Amino acid sequence: MKTDLTKILSVSGHSGLFLYLSQSRAGAIVEALADKKRTCFGLNSKMTALEDISIYTDEGETKLKDVFIMMKGVLGEDDAPSSKSSPEELKAFFAKALPGYDRDRFYVSHMKKVVDWYNALKKYASLDFSGPDEEDTETSGSTEEKQK
Repeated sequence: MKTDLTKILSVSGHSGLFLYLSQSRAGAIVEALADKKRTCFGLNSKMTALEDISIYTDEGETKLKDVFIMMKGVLGEDDAPSSKSSPEELKAFFAKALPGYDRDRFYVSHMKKVVDWYNALKKYASLDFSGPDEEDTETSGSTEEKQK
């Protein structure tokens, strides 16, 4: 099953990742990926879809989805280094997985979040991603057929 990063949320002040289920009057109904417990986060909660996150690189920014794919290419079926790894180990890993990462703006604290998210997706979801790119190709395909 493919993982849609537009529905996977990081919520400020809460550990782990959450799957967006539905909107409610009070905010959003989500399910924790790790333990499948459902909860409602209010409108004042800072929720960010993983699809909307990018990593600073020397050339600009790289979408988190692409970073995960590059990490998978380096790691194969292994887990990413732990977020408790030394800063030097994390920097060395990202130097392999994302060689052009911006050393001035992509901090070790960010690296820790990315490896935690990668390991959570690997364990509780899938590293096979779907999302708006696929929908765009399907839509453009139907438009081309209409033009013929």
